[in-house]
Amino acid sequence: MQEGIAGKIAKVFINSKLTILLMVALMVIGAYSSTLIPREEEPQIIVPMADVMVGYPGANPTEVENRVVKPLEKIISNIKGVEHVHSMAMNGKAMIIVQFYVGEDTERSYVKLYDEMMKNKNIFPKGVYEPLIKTRSIDDVPMLGLTLWSEKYNDFQLRQITEELSSEIKKVKDVSLTNVIGGRSRQLKVIIDKDKMAESNVDALGIMQMIQANNGSSQSGSFSSNDQEYLLTTGEFLSSAEEVGNLVIGTSQNMPVYLKQVAKIEDGASSSTNYVKQPKKARVSYQNILR
Repeated sequence: MQEGIAGKIAKVFINSKLTILLMVALMVIGAYSSTLIPREEEPQIIVPMADVMVGYPGANPTEVENRVVKPLEKIISNIKGVEHVHSMAMNGKAMIIVQFYVGEDTERSYVKLYDEMMKNKNIFPKGVYEPLIKTRSIDDVPMLGLTLWSEKYNDFQLRQITEELSSEIKKVKDVSLTNVIGGRSRQLKVIIDKDKMAESNVDALGIMQMIQANNGSSQSGSFSSNDQEYLLTTGEFLSSAEEVGNLVIGTSQNMPVYLKQVAKIEDGASSSTNYVKQPKKARVSYQNILR
């Protein structure tokens, strides 16, 4: 049988005394090379990402989609370097997740996104809040997860305890982000009495607008001093049932009408939106992300 080129080469190496030496040399070189190659548990891949959140109180998901989400998607998609745009329309708010191409400069990407948002913030209808941009990173993965459970405390109390724990952990160096999952959060409920509302000549829409107008802060101006610019903000968020109840919502017979006169204000837990299956025990989870 006639040998081919591959067979002749193989025969040379089989009969050669240098084959073993070459094999040993190649193994040594390979082992040495492996010590020079940088290795990381999580390779540093640069993928700039950001969440754009916009509030639109009182609007349903369809209104949010048509008046906020669609215009934002068009604006963001035209930004150079943007690869994907994912959006969600919810009751009273919208969130758009922006992902840039791999390798795009992080700071420049965020600056371009911020500039476009500020340039086009006047396209939204009245009542839409200014877009809030929250930057993210592909490295933002939980490094610590804790689950708190108790036979003594309910989920509302557990969440309050967990939020206090979260505030303390945020003070630790290199902690980037904390996230509390589960449990009912604190909520101020306004339960309107229709008969009292009719007697005071006020309506539900007016009450909602007054609460919105008094629950927030806004930039009112700025001034410069010693080559530094200072921003001025006015207003503050409502923080107690007493503050909500003392809101003036109208007038009747030349007398102010307070919200507490036509509604009952309850300070307590919100409605449950998620559940964890564990018999007879409430649970709240906590996640910690390092820088």
